[in-house]
Amino acid sequence: MRFEGKVALVTGASRGIGKATAIKLANEGADVAVHYLTSKDRAEDVCRELRTLGRRAIPVQADIADRDAVTRMVAQVTAELGPIGLLVNNAGSDGFRKFDELTPEWWDRIIAVNLTGVFNVIWAVKKGMIEQRFGRIVNVASIAALAVRPDLLPYSAGKAGVISLTKSCCEPLAQHNIRVNAVAPGAISTDMLHSTPPEVVEHLRLATPLGRLGEPQEIASVIVFLLSEEASYMTGTTVIVSGGRILFP
Repeated sequence: MRFEGKVALVTGASRGIGKATAIKLANEGADVAVHYLTSKDRAEDVCRELRTLGRRAIPVQADIADRDAVTRMVAQVTAELGPIGLLVNNAGSDGFRKFDELTPEWWDRIIAVNLTGVFNVIWAVKKGMIEQRFGRIVNVASIAALAVRPDLLPYSAGKAGVISLTKSCCEPLAQHNIRVNAVAPGAISTDMLHSTPPEVVEHLRLATPLGRLGEPQEIASVIVFLLSEEASYMTGTTVIVSGGRILFP
């Protein structure tokens, strides 16, 4: 098993990409902290599923935009499971808001979750990773960071920031045997996507060269690869996983 004896923290792991990643990590031997914001029951269900795989798993709650809450979460994981060696920064919010309806308050909240939240979790775990001289981090960005998205302005800007953060962290952390990479998914069949109007989802499907939406497990497979030693010479890299779709009208 690729992650035997490792402790993983997966944010936003009660559903979608985060849940699929937590399951794959447990299948590969990792003990997993399943982070959630409000979906406590779902997070506990995921933990029960991971325990059936013979792994330790705990639900942990935090608003990742709250730095103190993140610090407490990391301390809880470390106390109950051990030092965190694997981090998946998956939690986020799509932040859809028409360009003409965007407010500074909405901008502040979406940036706080999608960019500052990623920073908060990295900064909370990096001391322990440096002490272990081991760390593997994957940040979940989006192809929205690479495209024109006026109705997803703070989301797109935040995800672009995640890509930049990933690149800028790789050199100083590499000397401590910590690798930092990112994935940029396209349209993935998750609750977040299906909360948008059906005609938008259909447009995304038709705009994807492979002719379908992606599945959470397909993104999870790339995340797990980046965490593994199969990706031992990769850091500061963003892998696009979009079915061929990067830009569309």
